[in-house]
Amino acid sequence: MTDSPKNNKQENKEDFEINIASEGNIKAITLGCRLNLYETEAMKKAARGLNQPVILVNTCAVTAEAVRQAKQAIRKAKRENPGAQILVSGCAAQIDPASFADMEEVTKVIGNSQKADEKTYLNLFHDDAKIVVDDIMSIKETAGHLIDGIEGRTRAYIQVQNGCDHRCTFCVIPFGRGNSRSVPATEIVRVINRLVDKGIKEVVLSGVDLTAWGADLPGAPNLGNLVDRIFRLCPDLPRLRLSSIDAVEIDDTLFRHFAENPRLMPHLHLSLQHGNNLILKRMKRRHSREQAIEITTRLKAVRPEIAFGADIIAGFPTEDESHFADSLSLIDEAGLSFVHVFPYSPRPMTPAAKMPQHPRGLIKERAKILRDHAAVALQKLLNAEIGTVQQVLLENNNHGRLDNFTRVKIPHDAAGDIINARIIGVDGEFLLGEMV
Repeated sequence: MTDSPKNNKQENKEDFEINIASEGNIKAITLGCRLNLYETEAMKKAARGLNQPVILVNTCAVTAEAVRQAKQAIRKAKRENPGAQILVSGCAAQIDPASFADMEEVTKVIGNSQKADEKTYLNLFHDDAKIVVDDIMSIKETAGHLIDGIEGRTRAYIQVQNGCDHRCTFCVIPFGRGNSRSVPATEIVRVINRLVDKGIKEVVLSGVDLTAWGADLPGAPNLGNLVDRIFRLCPDLPRLRLSSIDAVEIDDTLFRHFAENPRLMPHLHLSLQHGNNLILKRMKRRHSREQAIEITTRLKAVRPEIAFGADIIAGFPTEDESHFADSLSLIDEAGLSFVHVFPYSPRPMTPAAKMPQHPRGLIKERAKILRDHAAVALQKLLNAEIGTVQQVLLENNNHGRLDNFTRVKIPHDAAGDIINARIIGVDGEFLLGEMV
């Protein structure tokens, strides 16, 4: 367990990421979203007082495949590190702790509300209880583990919101995260200014339901209000980026910043899920196909360089060929370039699990068709960048990101610098650039 944090290993199966990093006696395995990756850093910080080899596994529950991969990763980690204690947390562990506790490789199962608390780890091995999991729905306060950034990365992710009050029929995440709760703006501003003092050039606001930020705070401010306060009270922050958001909840102030403020990065990942109105209704989503296309069209009109990503589910129950065709065409009509495709899988406690299910083969086939179509859309974006001069935020190993989050390879390894680069070609899903 001596790998450097710079040597993270990432795998992508069915648009699903596993991140593995080691530091000292702690090895961390993170499955799923960037928010999980952020929270793993908080877990490592909380567990640093442990004086024995431990493996922290932060699980995801978004699909059955995510849960399967978590258990597979646990078994592999134990084989490779037989003397380590394996501590499992995350959404899958919160929702079904018993299934992880039944694994002989697992030492403890820790709840989502406890995984970033130092007190959890102080006496963790002093009793025989294998499950240390609270009722997540009883948690009212926001997570108190805002950290100084993710080690080895050039941007910092700030968790400003957790949980979700909505109940989409396919989604089990509220049972792993609890109800929506927000971090006060004053605390967010304080942390961002501390990050800027440490040289961070870009901050990413993240949350489970980011546009729900503020609804539980005094005066019920919205996300646009938070962004406005950050730009006013963090004058030295060069770049602000948003993580995944609900497209129809972009308020007027937030839209204005996208239109007028170059410090707000021109990239949005939208929680769309499908392109057909009937399926969206059966999913209990809060937007229509037309609204999704309308907001991307409006944003593109005021910020032509903006790039859009989206989550799309393939093979939702009752989805027929015409419904599926609407998801395919949405990629083009909404101008989506970065599409995460999720083959539908029934999740416990969700209404969609009781609907008529499609054969797995059909679901996988539709997922592949969506991915192939999305790959064409990404190539279109990449080809359009050739010959342009762009700002690049450099990461490690001669890689970086454009303002619109497109990945670029460039022969310059000064992580954290923002440079100007001419885009000279395409290499797979990467652009090729040279300094100017």
